[in-house]
Amino acid sequence: MQIHFELYASLMRHLPSGSSRHRATLDVDETTSAHDLIDTYGVPREMAHLVVVNGIFTPPEKRDEPLKEGDVLAIWPPVAGG
Repeated sequence: MQIHFELYASLMRHLPSGSSRHRATLDVDETTSAHDLIDTYGVPREMAHLVVVNGIFTPPEKRDEPLKEGDVLAIWPPVAGG
């Protein structure tokens, strides 16, 4: 199945080569979870602060659930500012 994997800010360096800006379209199996992709692409879990699937926040305890065909997984690092 295909999903879209988006990384933002300092995490963009973890995208596979050939990615378009902040997004990669990936072929994965039906059991692939957000944590699987975070680990596969070397994103430190503590840096995966905001994890969103199809625009909906995914808390840490739900990040092992399988993604679905066409899902968009977007991840941002912690952000500071004021």
